[in-house]
Amino acid sequence: ELARRAGDRDRHATHKLVEQVGPAMLRAVRKVLGHATTDVEDVLQEAVEGLLVALSSFRGECTVLHFACRVAVLTALASRRRATFRAQWTLDAPDAVVASASPGPSPVEGLSAARRRETLGILLDELPPAQAEVLVFHCALGFTVEEVASAIGRPVETVRSRLRLAKQALRERIEASSELAEILELN
Repeated sequence: ELARRAGDRDRHATHKLVEQVGPAMLRAVRKVLGHATTDVEDVLQEAVEGLLVALSSFRGECTVLHFACRVAVLTALASRRRATFRAQWTLDAPDAVVASASPGPSPVEGLSAARRRETLGILLDELPPAQAEVLVFHCALGFTVEEVASAIGRPVETVRSRLRLAKQALRERIEASSELAEILELN
């Protein structure tokens, strides 16, 4: 009911819906983009706007929360792909890793973790969007295969197949490159 009213542009319902699904959408965006990325808030805003537009087509085949997370994941994946494309055409130096003021991993460990996250993001960008989507839902957000199927409106076996293909493609890519295996600390 809340989603329907928000889809009809009821301001109170829209505000309440965004309050309820916003934290999960933020978590999904951060899982795809990483915590140190400066674009998280912009991508989240884009995802929320996309959700509000998409509510008119929401058929209730999954929960509103799963629907919102799907919009967030797809928006973040599209943002990553755009950033990767832009990076190919610019000569800017890579962004520096932001040092944390709180005690935590050493600078070397922090750089290593950042390099692993960046490498995993690049590998994720190489996957077909449908495979990347189910991989993020399942591995990064912790959704069960059944929850992913419900969220994306596909049969469970389709989700299993996409997940298997995504894992296989990543495995083959990593096994073919000793450099990738070293970066991901799989040796």
